[in-house]
Amino acid sequence: MNNDEEVKNQENEEHFEDVTFVDSTEDGEALPTKDITKKLREELKVCRKEKEDYLTGWQRAKADYVNLQKELDSTRQNISIIAREKMASNLVPALDSFDMAFQNKESWEKVDPNWRMGVEYIYSQFMTGLSDSGIEKIDQVGVKFDPNLHHSISALPTEKEEQDHTIESIIQVGYKIGERVVRPARVNIYEYNK
Repeated sequence: MNNDEEVKNQENEEHFEDVTFVDSTEDGEALPTKDITKKLREELKVCRKEKEDYLTGWQRAKADYVNLQKELDSTRQNISIIAREKMASNLVPALDSFDMAFQNKESWEKVDPNWRMGVEYIYSQFMTGLSDSGIEKIDQVGVKFDPNLHHSISALPTEKEEQDHTIESIIQVGYKIGERVVRPARVNIYEYNK
């Protein structure tokens, strides 16, 4: 817009500053007060309807946003658990190798003490890292058998009723993340003979 057009617009605005616009009939006569009131009520009714529509739309959008945030948080959590499960599954064979090496006490004691201490320290760091990532061992002896956590290999008879269906020994350590089992522990259990 150039300067001449700006000046003309300002002059036009100045002319309308002192003019009052009044609702009128088709003949140009001022509307009666009751017609103006009626018209204002109708406009108010329309405005209220629009306000309600906008408010309802805003509330829906806000609820949709909150639901989306919850869904995204849930998805992130699931992705995190799946990633940790995959990591744990990939590491389980190495952990099994450590466990087998430590179980063979006779051979393990023959290894150079400094080297053995270094390997045990590496294993300890490894297990601390897994624990910090929420990956737990399933390796308790003497606890009740839980088919969600344990896979029974054999049942050993016992005379003690309190030992019935408790873990006698761990054949292969299991792992879990929270309540999700990566691999159940393979165990021997006691079975009470009456």
